[in-house]
Amino acid sequence: MRGEADRVHATAIAIGDRGVLIRGLSGSGKSDLALRCLACGPSALLRDPVKLVADDQVILKSDWSHGAPRLCATAPQTLRGKIEVRGVGILEVAVRDAVDIVLIADIAREGSIERYPDPWPTVVLCGVRVPAIRLLPFESSAPLKIFAALDMARLPRIEVKE
Repeated sequence: MRGEADRVHATAIAIGDRGVLIRGLSGSGKSDLALRCLACGPSALLRDPVKLVADDQVILKSDWSHGAPRLCATAPQTLRGKIEVRGVGILEVAVRDAVDIVLIADIAREGSIERYPDPWPTVVLCGVRVPAIRLLPFESSAPLKIFAALDMARLPRIEVKE
């Protein structure tokens, strides 16, 4: 459905002009993973700066104004620029007002994660199909896995769900 919008319990980060939606249950490590991504500097896996889009609540809206379907993420105004750090409090951080979500990172609580997903699973949000990965949020490599997934040439093209 064109122009469809939804408010979801998630965290969104922008890596350059590409967005990642981090989804998981309350207390599963979404904000912690986003905070560790924000702290990463340039490297072979990360060429663009990381900024927060929204923590805890993300407004998603489908957009077809540029021909190809896009899933745009923004923050509710009251949460803009704020991230919850358990044991510390609410921090204010650099933000990006909006970003197109090109990857979903679903938090796995435990258990195995497929080694070589082929094809990658996809998720449909607001009528737009987006590739997804699953990861354990507290692994030290979790932020790097997000950065690597964004750069993988085999990420499927985002498409409209008919």
